[in-house]
Formats: sequence, C-alpha cells, structure tokens
Amino acid sequence: MKDNIHPQTHQAKITCACGFEIEAGSTKGQNVHVEICSNCHPFYTGKQRFVDTAGRIDRFRKKYAAISGKK
Repeated sequence: MKDNIHPQTHQAKITCACGFEIEAGSTKGQNVHVEICSNCHPFYTGKQRFVDTAGRIDRFRKKYAAISGKK
C-alpha cells in the first residue's frame, strides 16, 4: 500500500436534527451533524413525514394548483 494517501479517521459523534446521537468512525471530523437518520427516516420507521427544505412543498402545491385550476 502507498503511504500518506489514506484519509485520517476519527471517532466521531454523529448528531441528527431529531436529537439522536451515535458514535462511529468517520473521515469528516469529530462532530458530524445530519438532517435525517435511521431513527427518524420514514423508510425505517414506517411513518410518512415530509422534510420540507426551503418551502419546496409549498412551491410545488402552488405551481400545480394553478395548473389544475385552469382545466
């Protein structure tokens, strides 16, 4: 193996927006913040929840409400 080409790994504390925390190995740094994790993701929990980023859902509804209202 070549020397000095592999990234450094850290024992990181990963924190989700829902408040869930876990420790794992990471190359990103010692503190990693994520928006969604397996503790709150709908695929793993079975609950449907929309994660609205910058009003995208509202913009989508306004756009297609105008189109469907014209028919």
